[in-house]
Amino acid sequence: MKINRRKTRTVNLGGVKIGSGYPVSVQSMTKTDTLDVAATVAQIKELERAGCEIVRTAVKDASCCEALAKIMKKINIPLEADIHFDYRLAIKAIEAGVDGVRLNPGNVYKKDEVSAVIKLARKRKIPIRVGVNSGSVRSHGERAERGLPILMVKAASDYLKLIESFDFRDLMVSLKCSDVPQTIDAYRLMAKKCDYPFHLGVTAAGPELSGTVKSALGIGILLSEGIGDTIRVSLTGDPVDEVIVGKQIIQGLGLRRFGPEVLSCPTCGRTEVDIIGIASKIEEELSRIKDNKGKLSGIRVAVMGCVVNGPGEAREADLGIAAGKGSGFLFIKGKPVRKIKESQFVSAILKEIRKILLSPSGRGKG
Repeated sequence: MKINRRKTRTVNLGGVKIGSGYPVSVQSMTKTDTLDVAATVAQIKELERAGCEIVRTAVKDASCCEALAKIMKKINIPLEADIHFDYRLAIKAIEAGVDGVRLNPGNVYKKDEVSAVIKLARKRKIPIRVGVNSGSVRSHGERAERGLPILMVKAASDYLKLIESFDFRDLMVSLKCSDVPQTIDAYRLMAKKCDYPFHLGVTAAGPELSGTVKSALGIGILLSEGIGDTIRVSLTGDPVDEVIVGKQIIQGLGLRRFGPEVLSCPTCGRTEVDIIGIASKIEEELSRIKDNKGKLSGIRVAVMGCVVNGPGEAREADLGIAAGKGSGFLFIKGKPVRKIKESQFVSAILKEIRKILLSPSGRGKG
């Protein structure tokens, strides 16, 4: 199924183009103290290695802006400053050289203050994200009466009108709730009201497992409807996991290919090899392989544990193993090429992957 993306304007955030004409990008946020320049830079570089394309950093006070100037000199991916409460922090962050600024309409809203930020953003040619969070939207009584998604959309729309009054349209929008259905409703409503690109996310989604499920549902449903141009998976944990999950959501919908996709059976009583361990090891090893020319993009690797679905699934993948008792057949481009021992499963797949990397066509000879 082809996903027809919502048509939007294009925003350039530090060289990453955001909008319907460009790939959905993956973001994360540092979880270090921004004042600790070395730790923050190290985490950003780790995120970059994982495939993060844009990173956001909290700006708590003016000293953080001084740290931002140092951080910007040592990183390679665009950095967005996350601003709340004090518009002067946005100005200082822009002066420090950041590539974008997130403003919260719930706590930076005075006309003259917003105008000052926009004036400098225009001068430096950087975009602004209008980032609405459910926690910043008015009273609980009004939420119950009018509905949270409607209030969030109104907050974003009013803020956009204010910024547009300064003749500035280099904008993105996000409307994040911790509740998945309300997040979806808010973005759907907003999609009818403007043509700005959307940053998707389910805020405060939770620890790794529950947060991954909620994010996959919220972000995945919207992306499947063509809504969304850049995403951040919010997890209580290692930000690298946010990037990995984000890439998997985008790749699972066929919007982009970041590398090989590992297909593996869930195992059952028929399984007579360690499919769980083998599949995990193959996925781990593939994640370490540098694919600078994108030759592995879209490659599917199947690791199947029994004779019921194994041969069929292995035939449909680029590379596959259909296992039996302590051994299995290696499939390449749908054809069984040889029988191998269980202890050889991982090395056999990696050997074929390296052939693809060395092949001029990128798919090997098979």
